[in-house]
Amino acid sequence: MSLKVRKNRSLSPPAPCALTECMMIIAGAWAPNVIWHLREGPRRFSELRIDIPPVSAKVLSQRLRELETRGVVRRSIQPTSPPSVEYSLTPLGVELIPALDAIVQVGHKLKTGLEGQSQESMRVAPSKGSANNRARGLGRPLNQERASSRAALGR
Repeated sequence: MSLKVRKNRSLSPPAPCALTECMMIIAGAWAPNVIWHLREGPRRFSELRIDIPPVSAKVLSQRLRELETRGVVRRSIQPTSPPSVEYSLTPLGVELIPALDAIVQVGHKLKTGLEGQSQESMRVAPSKGSANNRARGLGRPLNQERASSRAALGR
């Protein structure tokens, strides 16, 4: 017998909040890197390719167009022969720099915390064996314990 689906009586969700709007801008692949490298001044496309080696030309071009559409990056054609294009941050893009700095600081804290946890996981955990073995401190390392529990769960 199937259960009856109940009607949702909660209010409609609010319009996207400011955090969602901001995250939509910087959530694109390589978008934070582009903003990061434009923070010191205008850069040409080829310079950004050198600054961000793993990004393909196609993706970088898409990201720059997307950031330009959202008002974060300004594209200006330089009157040189041959013409060149420079990208720079708009005032909105400059306002994102402190947010990226904060994200980087949290990332460093997380990385430091994870490194500390990996060293901590090397300590010996009590086994699921007898109380006598646990009292003597005999057991498997925690990462082996986790691997055996994952195997039991079929992961």
